Amino acid sequence: MAELLLDSDIRIWVFLPIVLITFLVGIIRHYVATLMTSEKTVEIQQIKDSQALIRSRMLRENGKFLPRASFEMRKHYFNNKDDGYFATQKREPVVKNPMTDPTMMADMMKGNVTNVIPMIVIGGWINWAFSGFLTTKVPFPLTLRFKPMLQRGVELSALDASWVSSASWYFLNVFGLRSMYNLILGQDNAADQTRMMQDQMTGAAMGMPPDPSKAFKAEWEALEISSHKWALEQIEDELVNKNDPLLENVRAQRNRNL
Repeated sequence: MAELLLDSDIRIWVFLPIVLITFLVGIIRHYVATLMTSEKTVEIQQIKDSQALIRSRMLRENGKFLPRASFEMRKHYFNNKDDGYFATQKREPVVKNPMTDPTMMADMMKGNVTNVIPMIVIGGWINWAFSGFLTTKVPFPLTLRFKPMLQRGVELSALDASWVSSASWYFLNVFGLRSMYNLILGQDNAADQTRMMQDQMTGAAMGMPPDPSKAFKAEWEALEISSHKWALEQIEDELVNKNDPLLENVRAQRNRNL
């Protein structure tokens, strides 16, 4: 089979325009989504509960750098069975139905307007305007199972599976430019189609709140079984200069903490 050679004009009039169009559409989609996003109100109690969970997790992970008395005091604050935070704080789970909440329905409609519709419209236009073009070739061999994914719009059974059609090149750019969007727009940007699809699949886009009582119980159990082992035990003996007079103060402070 003879090796195909692409015309250099394809790079100028097909390959680069698809990249540029996809990138600019993502930038526009980000700013449109930012303008259409409604302000979400968060209750003060939710912030307190989330901060308490973060503090407990940090105590479990970094408690080894605290003296035992300090660790036990903080653990008692969270896990005491009589007046501990996780034992006394009771929360009722609030489950919102997105089909009956007008705010959540509006957010879903805005997400479809700013994400799904532009991708369908621009993808259909690119498939019409650049139909039948081969844009590039991946630098490694692929099996025939990749042909439907990489050669959409080019129905040639004898063509090597490594070639990429114009329509497939567009979809590769839609999901492959996330690093550029993160570099220019920041981490939490609305141009990242991959993050949007993950949020929709996991329900995060609908803002489903977790059950605080279950989170408190799980954190209580994790903190209850955590043990303290001071990581700074005999740390002064590991210092290079053992004749430093400041070490006496370190030893005295350690003995007081113990």
